[in-house]
Amino acid sequence: MPIALLSGFAISLRILVLTVMMVAPLAAVSFAGNGGLGIGKQGAGLVLFVTLQRQSMI
Repeated sequence: MPIALLSGFAISLRILVLTVMMVAPLAAVSFAGNGGLGIGKQGAGLVLFVTLQRQSMI
């Protein structure tokens, strides 16, 4: 029984390591690409923001 448990743990650990190796680069790119929070307050983003704020005040 302990050998089967150890084997299962080793397989689970390998799956976890492979999953982390595949997901980590995508998470890093996603985190780095997130420049600011919410809508950028310039250009069309500013127009949309102001329009939505005015609509909510009515």
